[in-house]
Amino acid sequence: MRIVLLGPPGAGKGTQAKRICETYNIPHISTGDIFRENMKNDTPLGIKAKEYMAQGLLVPDELVVDMVEDRLKHEDVLNAGYGYLLDGFPRTVFQAAALCAINAKKDCELDFAINLDVPLDILIERVSGRRICPKCAATYHIKYKKPLVDGICDLDKTPLYQRDDDKKETVEKRIEIYQDQTFPLITFYEDKQKIININGLQHMTDVFNDIEKVLSGVR
Repeated sequence: MRIVLLGPPGAGKGTQAKRICETYNIPHISTGDIFRENMKNDTPLGIKAKEYMAQGLLVPDELVVDMVEDRLKHEDVLNAGYGYLLDGFPRTVFQAAALCAINAKKDCELDFAINLDVPLDILIERVSGRRICPKCAATYHIKYKKPLVDGICDLDKTPLYQRDDDKKETVEKRIEIYQDQTFPLITFYEDKQKIININGLQHMTDVFNDIEKVLSGVR
């Protein structure tokens, strides 16, 4: 099974990716992990990526595609029958077209592009209200999952904090980038009849149940 997971920041992609991969025994491949692995190991691709990042430049699409293609050659992907869940890739239509070409080399194609659909104004509230315990990593929300004592972790009484990535202005910027670069992917996959839109406002279990109804047909 080959899946691309789409959705704006804060839509719950990480939670759903974990459940999908555990249920269907496919590797969870995130571009963040790919970058860290290549740069940590000083691979030729990682060295190239460092050069761009050191100059404050975005890593070109072509280099990102090369990293993903290399990752899809790993044993865990092959053991899953060339199966995978891609999280964070593709981010652009260029990358999506490149993924089609990569799959074509294996004489296969993507099964689904699953889009977790959440209104952007609700996403801003959802993400910017998140608070985290720096000691045990427990997660709370100032509206939806309040701690017993305001600003204090229920488990170890440690003061909670807000990650820089979760601050309202940062979330708004991340969503703006998503709309400019990644949102067109939905149209791309609609044209290929691969898109599956899932209501991301539901409880995480209900979101997964809706995803499973779709995936069970190709299991």
